[in-house]
Amino acid sequence: MRIATWNVNSVRQRLEHLLAYLKEAEPDVLCLQEIKCVDEAFPRLEIESAGYNVATHGQKTFNGVAILSKQPAEITRGLPGGDGDEQARYIEAVVPFGNTIARIASIYLPNGNPPTTDKYAYKLGWMDRLAAHARELLKLEECFVLAGDYNVIPDPRDARDIGAWAGDALYLPQTREKFRALLNLGLTDALRAATDEAGLYTFWDYQAGAWQKNNGIRIDHLLLSPQAADRLQSAAIDKHMRALEKPSDHVPIRIDLA
Repeated sequence: MRIATWNVNSVRQRLEHLLAYLKEAEPDVLCLQEIKCVDEAFPRLEIESAGYNVATHGQKTFNGVAILSKQPAEITRGLPGGDGDEQARYIEAVVPFGNTIARIASIYLPNGNPPTTDKYAYKLGWMDRLAAHARELLKLEECFVLAGDYNVIPDPRDARDIGAWAGDALYLPQTREKFRALLNLGLTDALRAATDEAGLYTFWDYQAGAWQKNNGIRIDHLLLSPQAADRLQSAAIDKHMRALEKPSDHVPIRIDLA
């Protein structure tokens, strides 16, 4: 099974790139973030014509997540523990996987900037909710993947210029501590299970020639349950998608599970 995740930064603006990627990479499941549209405005017909089932959890103008799957899926929308939270940041699918199932979530974790505002408290609280949910999922002893834009730079290796991010919500000690706590539950960072190489990025800002200078960061991650980690064959970042005309500022990252 090939599982990919991609913050498309507006699905309608990036539809041509999305359809090309589905044809090129042929993921069995593609998790999308920042679709930036309500469910009714998602280009469902075009995606279904490409051979995918579509599940969305949209929001007008901001946020929004989706899961595209070759097989029909059982869908749950929203991260538990968020009564009154109207931000569309989490969708979960259960899909057939051989003679068993795989549970896959598309996550758009809050950015949290500026860190002196309530936005950072919301980010940390959201991470606590995610950890609580992951803890419950682990009890099921299933193959599951928590994929998406985490807005977390885990390590100095994951930025070209880590000093520039010292005071940013993506790299503050509290942020990294909560990300490590998530991993310490028993989850595996798929890319780091495949390689220790530095300079592997998934995001390049539109400003200041970041792409041309390769001034990137790694903030898009696939975290695997032990049952999924045992099946991990490979992990790859599809960096070439950032070189397209009018690209997303993120690129897809994908894994293959045996």
